[in-house]
Parts: sequence; structure tokens; C-alpha cells
Amino acid sequence: MPPKSTSSSAPSNSVQSLLKSYTDTTSPRLKLIDTLLLFLMLSGIIQFVYCILVTNFPFNAFLAGFGSCVGQFVLTASLRSQVNPANRAEFKEVSPERAFAEFALGSIVLHFFVYNFLG
Repeated sequence: MPPKSTSSSAPSNSVQSLLKSYTDTTSPRLKLIDTLLLFLMLSGIIQFVYCILVTNFPFNAFLAGFGSCVGQFVLTASLRSQVNPANRAEFKEVSPERAFAEFALGSIVLHFFVYNFLG
């Protein structure tokens, strides 16, 4: 009998070690930000699939919702990179409080534009 192939277990071992490393080394704050990023990504995908499969009427509502998801994702990814302790050397002059204030102000401006786009 030939030996069993381990090539199918190699990706699962890699995923398991990746998840274990993520849960062991990532702070709860970054995990919360990652959860928001995942939610925004799934929300944008659902909106896009709904637009493709069901309807895009009213189109400006779809554009506003999808643009809001994409814009908020970009702002949140920027926040994550600024508050990550591993990136402290790149963001020496930016404190976590300042990064959050910029995130909050950017989110407010983004949602003013989205609300204005809805009409």
C-alpha cells in the first residue's frame, strides 16, 4: 500500500499555525479592529452580490452604501496600521489617541459625504 499523501494536511497545518499565532500574539484591541474590518468586507460583498443578483434600484443608494463600506474599511485599516505596536517605528509621532481622533474625524466626514450623496 502506498504511503498517504501529506500534501493535503500541509495547508490545514499552516492555517492552524497561522490562527494559533494570531490568537497568541495579537492584542484584543487589534482583534476588535480586525473584527470590524471583517464585518465591513462582508457587508460590502453582500451589497455587491445583492446589486448583481437582485436589483441596483436605486443606484445611488447602492453606490452610497458600497462607498461607505469601502471608505470605512480604508479608514479602519489605516487605524489598525497606526495603533499596531509592530509599526511603532513607522508612526513615531502618531500616538494611538491621535490615530483614533483622525479615524473618528475621517469617519464623520465620510458619512457626511455618503449622506449627501443619498439626496
